[in-house]
Amino acid sequence: MSGDDGPPSSRDEPPQFVQYGMDIVGSAGAVLLVGLLLFAVSGVWPPLVAIESASMDPHIEKGDLVFVMEEERFAGPNAVHGVVTNQRGDEYVRFEQRGDVIVYNPDGNERRTPIIHRAMLYVEDGENWYSRAEPEFIGGADNCSELANCPAPHAGFITKGDNQLSNRKYDQVGSDPISEPVKPEWVIGTAEYRVPLLGEIRLGWNQAAQPTPATAV
Repeated sequence: MSGDDGPPSSRDEPPQFVQYGMDIVGSAGAVLLVGLLLFAVSGVWPPLVAIESASMDPHIEKGDLVFVMEEERFAGPNAVHGVVTNQRGDEYVRFEQRGDVIVYNPDGNERRTPIIHRAMLYVEDGENWYSRAEPEFIGGADNCSELANCPAPHAGFITKGDNQLSNRKYDQVGSDPISEPVKPEWVIGTAEYRVPLLGEIRLGWNQAAQPTPATAV
């Protein structure tokens, strides 16, 4: 006479450490799948960047996680090499101001921490762009000869952080510029969306991996 065999014996279950390992693999696989999907949409790897400084306050804040997209994919109106500058933006607004916010390698150096700042204007090779610059962002220069990177050593973007307290001039001016005009090939992508505070997790991992502070962006 057959009957109910009852619940399965604990001997039929995998050991606890095996279950733990399977959970880790499953979680890692889910994260990898999400990352691959984001990469397929953005065309940039990694598609998410953590913000390390307050240079874009109040529109993008320290600790935010920002989704970055390859600049040519969905370029806005009047774009130059896929990027809409502040001067050409008109009603094209990103993060509460005109123009695209770009992520770029300063001076094209991939070993330096990428910068995330707004593209203000695009200059041509050899251009005297002094008259096109906003007077309050040129560090007190009275003419092109007093303005760093003027005439422009090559074509590229003039950039600036939105934070008016800590970023009072273009990245390309002053006695120690952050970067020369940003060549299109130095651009990693354009910032599209931000998730507040989620970047703190990644920044915490970076600090745990290396004792020295990361370079501000």
